[in-house]
Amino acid sequence: MYLYPAPLARETRDLISGQKDLKDHINEICDRIDQQDQEILSILPEYGRRERLMREAEILINAYPDPANRPPLFGALVGVKDVYHVKGFVTRANSKIDPQELAGPEAETVRLLRQAGALVLGKTVTTEFAYFEPGPTRNPHNLEHTPGGSSSGSAAAVAAGFSPLALGTQTVGSVNRPAAYCGVVGYKPSYNRISKEGLLHFSRSTDHVGCFTQDLEGMMLAAEVLCYSWQEIDVNYKPVLGLPKGRYLEKVSPEALDVFLKQLDILKKAGYTVKEIDALDDIDIIAEWHHKLISAEKALEHEDLYSRFSDLYRPKTAALIEEGKQIPANDLEAARRLQKELRERLERLMWDNSLGLWVAPAATGPAPKGLQSTGDPIMSLPWTNAGLPVVNIPAGRSADGLPLSMQFVAPYMGDELLLSWVSIIADLFKEYQAYSH
Repeated sequence: MYLYPAPLARETRDLISGQKDLKDHINEICDRIDQQDQEILSILPEYGRRERLMREAEILINAYPDPANRPPLFGALVGVKDVYHVKGFVTRANSKIDPQELAGPEAETVRLLRQAGALVLGKTVTTEFAYFEPGPTRNPHNLEHTPGGSSSGSAAAVAAGFSPLALGTQTVGSVNRPAAYCGVVGYKPSYNRISKEGLLHFSRSTDHVGCFTQDLEGMMLAAEVLCYSWQEIDVNYKPVLGLPKGRYLEKVSPEALDVFLKQLDILKKAGYTVKEIDALDDIDIIAEWHHKLISAEKALEHEDLYSRFSDLYRPKTAALIEEGKQIPANDLEAARRLQKELRERLERLMWDNSLGLWVAPAATGPAPKGLQSTGDPIMSLPWTNAGLPVVNIPAGRSADGLPLSMQFVAPYMGDELLLSWVSIIADLFKEYQAYSH
């Protein structure tokens, strides 16, 4: 295992107060990357990374000499999935296409993080154009297993303690699934709650910016910086949890389902009410329409590039674009309409049953062995399609020691409630977090 505890909230507290020297911290992280990332392959190589970070640290320290005035993410080293544009870095998206063809202005998320005092550690590995064609990244819990995708490098870098915060994207399950596989916290906000400016898009109707941390407290810090109109709230009651029974839950492997049921027992013993709800029995139909939507929008997004460089696309990405080109315009419009209907249906079920959150396994099982596949995103798909906010937490392990996570889902724009409630719930499973084992 290549794991190291690096919770964002603790790291930033120590850096802001000066208890941890920023330049010493940079040297420590760069040493760890030099020693370990040749095995994990989570961060794209950068000549002179250490020297660049030292220069940026000097500027940051001079700008904020007084700890009392330092911004909330002072000195946090952030990994950025290589589908975001970042000043000083090329954007490749794990593609063979000339990066000049993909260039663009710095992403708004990166600008906000820099404004909050964060430093860009580097670009993290992605699958090609954030689809299923795997990159080289391995799971820090077991190098023979996938870290998930498409935000593979971001999840692995956080798990390995290289970066206490990393950016990803989710179009189906590309934040919550790799977070689950790598045993870290993954947060996908409400659709459009975090700016997508400066992002290489996959499917504009379903693309979400997402984040990885080791800790819920740190995720709250990141959300306050990145989310539009974030409101501080105080929750003083336990939410009723809704469990979507039926075909959706049947997608989970027997081992993972057994662990999940034990997790529910822990919640019930802690005073949480769990209601079984008839929901998502049409998961296969939802998945079919979601696939039509993302393939059609992928084809539109890559219309110019693909017409000029189709021979440079890898097989899985090319096949999706070719499929998307055949989707009729009326099917695309129907797929977009069905998104809104799914959101309304799920929220109506929440209202009718007095639910605060949905709860479900975050993935169908632990990270599969091998690097040829990034795993099945079906457990994330309906929530992404509906644009509802999701956070997953590590809460168990498989028989061979790999992480198993729970995910919690709130109504649209209920991100503050979601993170506040789950930060309390996470305490029930803290033995599985920040690598206490």
